Amino acid sequence: MNLSLAVKQQARDLGFDLVAIAPVGPGPDWERYQAWLDAGMAGEMAYLARHAPLKQDPRALLPGARSIILVGLNYAQAIDPALLADPSRGRISRYALGSDYHKVMRKALIRLDGWLATQTGRGGRGRVFVDSAPMLERSWASRAGLGFIGKNTCLIHPDWGSWFFLGGLLVPETLTPDHPPELKAGFPDMAWHFEGGQIGTCGACARCLDACPTGAFAAPRQLDARLCISYLTIEQRGPIPFALRPKLGNWIFGCDLCQEACPWNRKARPATHPKLQPHPDRVAPPLLDLLALDEDGFRARFAGSPVMRAKWAGFMRNVCVAAGNWGNPAALELLEQHLWRSPALVAEHAAWALARLRSGAGLLALERAYERASDAVLRELIVRALGASVSGGGTSGRPAS
Repeated sequence: MNLSLAVKQQARDLGFDLVAIAPVGPGPDWERYQAWLDAGMAGEMAYLARHAPLKQDPRALLPGARSIILVGLNYAQAIDPALLADPSRGRISRYALGSDYHKVMRKALIRLDGWLATQTGRGGRGRVFVDSAPMLERSWASRAGLGFIGKNTCLIHPDWGSWFFLGGLLVPETLTPDHPPELKAGFPDMAWHFEGGQIGTCGACARCLDACPTGAFAAPRQLDARLCISYLTIEQRGPIPFALRPKLGNWIFGCDLCQEACPWNRKARPATHPKLQPHPDRVAPPLLDLLALDEDGFRARFAGSPVMRAKWAGFMRNVCVAAGNWGNPAALELLEQHLWRSPALVAEHAAWALARLRSGAGLLALERAYERASDAVLRELIVRALGASVSGGGTSGRPAS
């Protein structure tokens, strides 16, 4: 039996769409990654800097590791564009529409490791990683030939686009590695080689960079997380900067804009894994429904979803921003409730949203609230919201109609 080929077949049998093997060695692209951290582009994600030294060599995670099995799982979804364009609905990134991919992939990778251990007779375990270990997954996947790193920093496969999750398994077995693509002069990424000899890269295309409303790309393949909508709606725990709020549109968890703009994703086929099928409550849910969720309702609606990472307060902060960008007075009552009853993080963004409601209804509500409020913190955030309204709050246009 050819063990390497058998491993790949087993990975496919477990539901993975892509699989490749790389030999263990110093982490590819680590110097660039460290420079990115040094530039402060990781924002509040301090754990990335703490774990950075471990990313220099996977053997720090599994002494004796000799091979890395990289896998990809397609999560592309065909969503009605009319739903996504409706400002009265919240947008959730496609990757979070189904079950939590971490659990789905981790379970399958543990089974793959168990199968391999049975074949070779080893007693120890390999090291599974699905965003759960300090590994430069995209760089390793590119090294193994699963695609090239595009200008939007996503790994792009010529047949699958970029709508796929990455994970892997560090093992002590010496497996036959896939031939890594060669570097093409002038391109810092691993370019994809087609059978006909053509090179797959982004070329002169910059649609992903142009599609980003917050200007999060400092340069091709250099993402400033502090400006990224995905970071702002998930990883950032504090207030969203005033100037960026109008640019979030109706995104309430994550963002897909740079991937939606990518021509390579025109070939994307819908995901077939049953656990990754879109949950009906998560496909462009009405903002009014979301504003009405208390913490128990949030947990019930998004149980088993990556959305839980934002926690109720962070998620409701995002929903308030989307409601402010919608600008419809129909959200007035629910936003007022958050102003009075929710934690300061949510109340602040509810106040901002009230100030952006059309016809001035929200401004009147804020002025009344200021007169009634005895809490100094509440009065201060109302003052900030009113001040942002007067100054435009960093907006580049009026709320959506």
